[in-house]
Amino acid sequence: MASSIVSLTPRRLAAIDSVVAQHAQEAAHLGGLRLKDLSAPHVDLQYLVRLDERITAHIDGLLLAGDQGWRHCQALFEAVDAGALFAGAAVALQSNHSDRLNQVFALAESIPAARPGFLAAFGWVSAQHLQKITLALLTSASAFRRYVGVAACSMHRNDPGALLGHAVRSPEAHVRARALRAAGELGRRDLLSSCLTGMQDKDSDCSFWAAWSAVVLGDRSTALDALMSLSRTDGPHVARALRTALLCVELPRAHDLLSEFAYAPGRSRRLVQGCGYVGDPLYVHWLIEQMENDRLARVAGESFSTITGVDLALHDLERDPPAVADAGPNDDPEAADVEPDEDEDLPWPDTRKLTDWWKANEPRFTSGVRTFMGAPVTADRCTSVLRVGYQRHRRAAALLLALQRPGAALFEWRAPAWRQQRKSGAPL
Repeated sequence: MASSIVSLTPRRLAAIDSVVAQHAQEAAHLGGLRLKDLSAPHVDLQYLVRLDERITAHIDGLLLAGDQGWRHCQALFEAVDAGALFAGAAVALQSNHSDRLNQVFALAESIPAARPGFLAAFGWVSAQHLQKITLALLTSASAFRRYVGVAACSMHRNDPGALLGHAVRSPEAHVRARALRAAGELGRRDLLSSCLTGMQDKDSDCSFWAAWSAVVLGDRSTALDALMSLSRTDGPHVARALRTALLCVELPRAHDLLSEFAYAPGRSRRLVQGCGYVGDPLYVHWLIEQMENDRLARVAGESFSTITGVDLALHDLERDPPAVADAGPNDDPEAADVEPDEDEDLPWPDTRKLTDWWKANEPRFTSGVRTFMGAPVTADRCTSVLRVGYQRHRRAAALLLALQRPGAALFEWRAPAWRQQRKSGAPL
């Protein structure tokens, strides 16, 4: 006992405190990085495994430190951002400490810009840490807490039953919108009629998520028409509407929509992205031509890869970037997807090399057949991409699977890596 007391000198205590402070700072930093990396074009599941292991180690360090760990979480709140709220909420949830969780709730409600990190923590922690609070959130008098409760259930693909039906009819628009989104994510076909009705909602978020979920749940009529119409406009949901509509619609209608973009000013980028979503090898020659334009080169390369499955960097099909690279715009509304430059981590394709590659490989592809990552779209192809693909391709694979199987839950490609490995059958 005496030796233990002697060992805890002020210097040692300061050193321990420094380690705990580093756990808090790193948990916040890596949590914020994870939000950004979830839809980065160069990130795959194995990368997430390594990142998530690091985050887990730092969160565990904070939990082991008890009150001292929480004090350092609170220190992060002095300049609160998404990473700080991710770390704080993860610690509060896993320590089952209501006062601490209430503090993080208050910050998340008052600082919307930092809210994505707070919500991500509910998807991060294991379901066992949510069992005691989810029902309380879903039945709370606070609209924000009900919103969080719906989001938490949906991120874990845990169906809240009749409570989701109540949330779809909530008087608060943000709760309705999140519930309508959850209906599609959870495969709740019994709520299809509510989604079709919700398409008339005066709130634009509600009407979009109602249409999106209706398509995912199997409607290929009015809801699909609504997404296609929305993809022609400008607004916060255009990117997701375009992606969903083109992954779902029959090829002739997809070609017609892309033809509209070809003649509409300011739609070149949307047209290039759309070719990748449609997946017809017919577009490959044209995509290679677009790579001569620096503003479209990288996104054209990404669409080329989405169709052919070839990794430009891995197969040495890239070139050096131009001396002054003109960044492309970002129009993706998903919180986890927001980037200053959407193309930042994409390779610069080498047109000459890709022309040669396509001449050698074109016979393997059939124009008029929807192709995804080098093969016709099948459940097996999508499952394979979920295991080994990059995040943007994995996102598309998850959606393609859901569109093929209305009523099945959408695979959560943003979940902790160990959870994804278990559900996808990816190697541990």
